[in-house]
This record gives sequence, structure tokens and C-alpha cells, in this order.
Amino acid sequence: MNYWIVKSEPDVYSFEQLVTDGIIQWDGVRNYQARNNLRAMELGDLCLFYHSNIGLELVGIAKVVTTFYPDPTAEKGDWSAVELAPVKALTRPVPLPEIKATEALQQIALVRNGRLSVMPLTSDEFNTLLTMGDTHL
Repeated sequence: MNYWIVKSEPDVYSFEQLVTDGIIQWDGVRNYQARNNLRAMELGDLCLFYHSNIGLELVGIAKVVTTFYPDPTAEKGDWSAVELAPVKALTRPVPLPEIKATEALQQIALVRNGRLSVMPLTSDEFNTLLTMGDTHL
């Protein structure tokens, strides 16, 4: 299993909206590194859902329910989308300053390259973040 962080501005699409919708087409990614990360996602992979721009915190867990396919929102170019479903909200949101202050998380892309919208995590990093969010699967 692989682990990821996916980012969305909560005023555009929030974790709460994902819970309401049940499944979302994760599209609109227009960065090659993030696109390649989408393409590396496998069925059942887990994603931590990060509210960017407003909140700046991890808030929930989603899972990949459909692997990559051509992004239907792309007017041109070779872009991809996946489908995600909610798993559960974190018991306690994990704010970015807390993530940045955690030694074990200094190598994650959220700390090193905050602009990337889809980023990988190791199993240890994922579990550290779950612990910080007082959440168990």
C-alpha cells in the first residue's frame, strides 16, 4: 500500500464535502510531478486530506477507489484524475506548524515543497501523522 497527501482549498472542496459526496473525481491537477503522483496511486491507497490556503491542516483520510484515467476537465495536455472516497475524519486536525516542527516529518513534500498538490508519504510518516491526529484505522 502507498500513502499520500492530497490538498484542496476548503472553500473550493472540503473534506466535509467529500464525506457528503461519498466519491469524488480528483481532477484539475496541472503540475507534472503531482500528475505523476496521481498516476502512481493504486487501488486502496490511503490519502491524508489537507486543507490548503484556509486552515492549513490535515483533516481526514480518503482512499483511492479508481486509479488514474484521462482527466476529463483537461482541455489539452496529458493530465490524469483518480477517484477518492472518504475513510474518516481525523480526531484532531494536524496544523502545518505542528507538522513542520516534527523532526520525523522534515523530509515530506508538505514541508519541503508546500505548493505540490499530491505528494507521497512513507508508511512511517503516514503513521506519525495519524498519531498526531489522535486517529487510528
